[in-house]
Amino acid sequence: MTGSIAVDRDGAVSVVTLSRPEDYNSFDETMMRELGEVLSDAAADDAVRGVVLTGAGRAFCAGGDLKYINGHERGPEGAFRLVAGAFHRAIMEIHGMKKPVVAAINGPAAGGGFSLAMAADFRVMGTSAVLKLGYLSAGLCIDGGGTHTLPRLVGIARAMEIAAFDEPIDAEKARDLGLVTTIVDDTRVVAEAVALARRVGSGPLFAFGAVKGLIYDAFDVPFEIQLERERDMIARSGAHPEGREGMAAFIEKRKPKFS
Repeated sequence: MTGSIAVDRDGAVSVVTLSRPEDYNSFDETMMRELGEVLSDAAADDAVRGVVLTGAGRAFCAGGDLKYINGHERGPEGAFRLVAGAFHRAIMEIHGMKKPVVAAINGPAAGGGFSLAMAADFRVMGTSAVLKLGYLSAGLCIDGGGTHTLPRLVGIARAMEIAAFDEPIDAEKARDLGLVTTIVDDTRVVAEAVALARRVGSGPLFAFGAVKGLIYDAFDVPFEIQLERERDMIARSGAHPEGREGMAAFIEKRKPKFS
């Protein structure tokens, strides 16, 4: 437990919980700095093969703590620069992690909480949870990578609608839009997210990390460069112990052992 982040282990899965339930897990600079450090530790720990992000209490995350930001000694602009800077370092830890990161959306995810959930590789959402982008309603621009991830998930036109109209998105609509991987009963959100992280994490992590990086960068790389990157990574994965085991298992008609 750090100041506002709780970390538990469920086998090879690290469960990271935003822990300011009295404030719906809204965050300040310190909380996001702690989250970035926890995620960095998980990325470097070979015993961790997957990460689950969730929130304590009734919410996933209500985004940035606007009371903290509005009352900051540096004023709103200075406060936003500090908080967004720490927030974005945590987002980059998720983006660069060569392991599956699953958001367990156990309650409202709004503002930066929406962006944080969308930064994960997979999202499990409770039946009563709600997503709300929330920024424009507060006269604010989107941060946390939301302008990058959202249009890639739903397309540019739908992303503009979600941002501009800023309507709450329930679980069924979120699934229809492609924002979440699966919907489960509220009481099973974290357990389902852990199971998903374990399922992916028990596979070949070197190959998973390579595929994750290739997919996330594909929109920004010319096709011929992407092909060369794919060529390089399939060669490297084939030489990796996981690739050797996977190919041997295929040839021998048995289940591979990756972990």
